[in-house]
Amino acid sequence: MSVTALHVADHGGHRVTVSADDGTLISVREFGTAGPAATVTVVFVHGHCLRGDSWLFLCERLLPQWDSTIRMVCYDHRGHGESGTADPATYTIDQLGRDLHAVLRTMAPTGPVVLVGHSMGAMVVLAYARQFPEAIGTRVVGIGLLAAASAGITSFGPARLLNRRTVISLQVAVRRAPRIMRASKRLGRRLAEPIVREASFGTRAVSPRMVAVATAMRNDTPLPTMAGFLDSLIRFDETATLRLLTDLPALVLAGSADIMIPFAHSVVLASQLSQAQLVRLDGAGHSVILERVEEVAAAITALVERIGAAPNGSGAVYAAAG
Repeated sequence: MSVTALHVADHGGHRVTVSADDGTLISVREFGTAGPAATVTVVFVHGHCLRGDSWLFLCERLLPQWDSTIRMVCYDHRGHGESGTADPATYTIDQLGRDLHAVLRTMAPTGPVVLVGHSMGAMVVLAYARQFPEAIGTRVVGIGLLAAASAGITSFGPARLLNRRTVISLQVAVRRAPRIMRASKRLGRRLAEPIVREASFGTRAVSPRMVAVATAMRNDTPLPTMAGFLDSLIRFDETATLRLLTDLPALVLAGSADIMIPFAHSVVLASQLSQAQLVRLDGAGHSVILERVEEVAAAITALVERIGAAPNGSGAVYAAAG
């Protein structure tokens, strides 16, 4: 199916609807210069049970400080936010890689692109690199991998409780008894919210507004979406893909207090990318893009500024105390 887009201007940028390869409608927001006048397009890819809005605080911070020719794009994955639902069989990271390709074909058909992914969004960036290697170093000129891993996310933290049998049982229950599962989700949400908050945020005080935003996005995620992607997440392994990215300017950033995807994963990622800058935000948790907006914005700005002029040798490493 051909990719189409419909632009609707509002105070939050241009809203765009993109049709994926199977016809699923993908909701997109665009900030900055549209069309071929943009010198670079930065595409933000969100995590599991979040939505494109998780990037809005960063976009608001970046927009006034960047040259007007830099375009920013963020979008909702299928089944998330305002994007369309689809057959749960398509709720895989590989399909999200193809959805990202559809977004790029529509929003940035020409010109250099920087891909920035958070958590599952970073996994989508890696999957896209494997699926479309011809774009790496030509169209895609830089990447940001935030709170990310290339494999083994069930080895540590809360995700270690996931296994294929548990995931399949949950998916079957959601499919066969959706009403009961929705009621269970509401009860579980009330009981688990303090735990989820601790798992998502770090050791420092976090704005109640940011906590509310993250909570609302998680709560609004449909159960089929929440359960549907779990199998793909526990099977995820793009270790071999890193060789395609080794010479690409890269940002690898995570919080030292991330218990969902511990910082050790970022160390491993950066060690495989010769042009990576590894940034550790002390005390930040998994929701680093909401917790530490200013520092994450500064790191992304630095990545964009060094596109095309990355030095040879191993990337710099520094810790941001905030």
